[in-house]
Amino acid sequence: MLSRSFFKAGHAPTLFSAFLYFDLSFMVWVLLGPLGVAIAKTFHLDPAQKGLMVAIPVLSGALLRLVAGLLVDHIGPKKTGILGQLIVLTGLLVAWRLGVHSYAQVLALGAALGVAGASFAVALPLASRWYPPEHQGLALGIAGAGNSGTALAALFAPTLAQHFGWNNVIGLAALPLSVAFVVYVFFAKEAPNRPAPKSLADYLSVLKTGDAWWLMLLYGVTFGGFVGLSSSLTIYFNSEYGLPAVTAGFFTAACVFAGSFIRPVGGAIADRFGGVRALSVV
Repeated sequence: MLSRSFFKAGHAPTLFSAFLYFDLSFMVWVLLGPLGVAIAKTFHLDPAQKGLMVAIPVLSGALLRLVAGLLVDHIGPKKTGILGQLIVLTGLLVAWRLGVHSYAQVLALGAALGVAGASFAVALPLASRWYPPEHQGLALGIAGAGNSGTALAALFAPTLAQHFGWNNVIGLAALPLSVAFVVYVFFAKEAPNRPAPKSLADYLSVLKTGDAWWLMLLYGVTFGGFVGLSSSLTIYFNSEYGLPAVTAGFFTAACVFAGSFIRPVGGAIADRFGGVRALSVV
């Protein structure tokens, strides 16, 4: 799967930087889910409020990907990624330093964490533009395996919350994100064949393509379902099955790992047999 031509074709430091940035951004993006049991206990939240709490970062990230995608084309993926990471780091540190004292502030934090979810629109073009078409599926799969960050949040956030309090976990999350930021700044490079930015009309013209709508529907159901479930499973296991928050986090991580680390395999299969065939079989 990892052939010699693959390593010669692209830029490994950029691919690693994109993966790490994506991985830790996804960890932060879904952070309110694994912390949801503790947060709900603090603010006495009902099921609808808990659902909205984990939905806000997901919806915010989905909408902000459109903005991030435009910025990627106009100022480049590296600058866009730096800007996004600075916003998320600032949001985490402000929330930790000032404290989160109400449900409304939890929702505001969730909206800010949506910027981390927009990393999807940055990391993938940053990595894939270095690779020719025959290797782009694998490159996208490796960078896209960064959604394993959702498993990291599920594994560690409930345990850390139990020992240090959930508000302090928000501050602790800034530490690995800072490491990813430094790696990204020093090792990620723009691809030499960066395409020229398009007009808004050119971007909207893709909506005239029927396949685009089918792919958006498929992706909304599959990856949207993956993110939605991975964000809420810790709360679900706790409320419906009575599992302690830490155990519920372990169960959630087990569900997430398989979907994350099969991505490079799916990308390699798409390179070999074509994306349409791979999606049809899936």
